Amino acid sequence: MIRIQKASQIEEQFFAARDFGEPAASVSAILKDVKLRGDDAVREYSGKFDAASPFHFEIPAETLQVCAEKMRRENSALYDSICYSRDLAVRFAKKQRESFDDFEIELESGIFTGQKTIPVERAGLYVPAGRFPLVSTVIMTSSPAVAAGVKEIILCTPPRPHPDGTDSAYADESIMAAAHLCGIRRVFACGGAQAIAAMAFGTQTVPAADVIAGPGNKFVAEAKKLVYGTVGIDMIAGPTEVFIIADRTANPEWVAADLLAQAEHDSVAQPVLATDDEPFARAVAEEIERQLETLPTKATAGQSISAFGRIIITENLAQAAEIANRKAPEHLELAMAEGEERDRMQSLVRNYGSLFIGHGAAEVFGDYAAGLNHTLPTSGSARFTGGLSVRAFLKTVTTLRTDNAQPGAQRSAEAAVCLGEAEGLAAHANAARLRLRSSETEREK
Repeated sequence: MIRIQKASQIEEQFFAARDFGEPAASVSAILKDVKLRGDDAVREYSGKFDAASPFHFEIPAETLQVCAEKMRRENSALYDSICYSRDLAVRFAKKQRESFDDFEIELESGIFTGQKTIPVERAGLYVPAGRFPLVSTVIMTSSPAVAAGVKEIILCTPPRPHPDGTDSAYADESIMAAAHLCGIRRVFACGGAQAIAAMAFGTQTVPAADVIAGPGNKFVAEAKKLVYGTVGIDMIAGPTEVFIIADRTANPEWVAADLLAQAEHDSVAQPVLATDDEPFARAVAEEIERQLETLPTKATAGQSISAFGRIIITENLAQAAEIANRKAPEHLELAMAEGEERDRMQSLVRNYGSLFIGHGAAEVFGDYAAGLNHTLPTSGSARFTGGLSVRAFLKTVTTLRTDNAQPGAQRSAEAAVCLGEAEGLAAHANAARLRLRSSETEREK
């Protein structure tokens, strides 16, 4: 049964970053080994940790196409849904890309400063394939990279035994099909921390990426953390979470379903409801128990609900917004009817990965097919970052052009001389002074 408590009873630990123990120290050793031995090390760890250990990791592009064609024949609904989700995600990411303008502006006379937004050359995507193959993750990681204009996209996903019984590279067929449909032609049957190491450092067959994006277990997360600096990463994501703020107009059945949708991800997922209506809260609690009975993922969802789920009774909805802002959840729902109160709540909340507004905007739409990216900050990190977007695959660089004969450029040179001398950096000051003297000479001619 989900826990129900008053807002005044919330313990401080509820707002802290959630920690489930450090991953094995072996992650660091795996990274060093792959960096040193390349493919041989990846094969060794695949044999130890994965369901298969292919000799060659790259899956032929023809195999990806065959899987896509097989899906179209045997599961056309899934095929069409992947294409629809992909199209929405790419359209949304392209709109994001448009918001990054290139410009040049004359700040002062003779001082022309500019900005350019340039895509990285190679993106590395990681797609888990544990209990459930995360087909949607192929879409969500590749779409912003495509919209950014990344020249080459590679993808790593855990290997699966090849149907013909050989040690040829193979992976989950749905993931391979989705990769083909998303335009990814280089897929490697390589999982875990060793896959992150391969994409970070490069091996004899896996090329080094400039940015690595995608979720994974705590070993994958630790590997991404350790390779950051050698390569860019999207974020370090932990167990998923949802925070729903609901008023008395909300449907208990829908709210319970949304909480359970998050709970079934992982036994340590955190589903939370905040409401100022206690009868509604108890109705949701009862509805959760009813829906759990027939849920195929009852074991996982039930564990999440009982261990980490909670319903918070607040004095008013403004207090619920305050709690949400402190919690900074991955997903935040406003299960409220359209009107001034919902508009007010929308203006009050500010820390979240994605915001879902109104009764109809189920968080699951964001997971699958609404254009939004479902790779989002967890464990309070929404206080300082947003979710995966086209930004992760772009570099914003700056430019400077000068006309040293102009007063603004001369003043900048004088200021540079002064600041360089103040910091004891004589060469800095001299480099500026030479330009200043040159411009003075030109004026005297």
